[in-house]
Amino acid sequence: MEITKKTTMGEMLEYDRGIAMVLMQAGMHCVGCPSSIMESLEEACAVHGLDSDQVLANINQYLESRK
Repeated sequence: MEITKKTTMGEMLEYDRGIAMVLMQAGMHCVGCPSSIMESLEEACAVHGLDSDQVLANINQYLESRK
């Protein structure tokens, strides 16, 4: 699965639950919130004042390390 800024939080977490730790380390502590599941990564980052490009890079780095 290719994760982009348009990928929803639910899709990412369904693909790999370990992404939740990357998101929490970035400052997104409401990963399990039902309303966040339908938000895109870009939308969730905007709500939390985070740089979506950096968060996406961290997610991709995590996924690469899992290979």
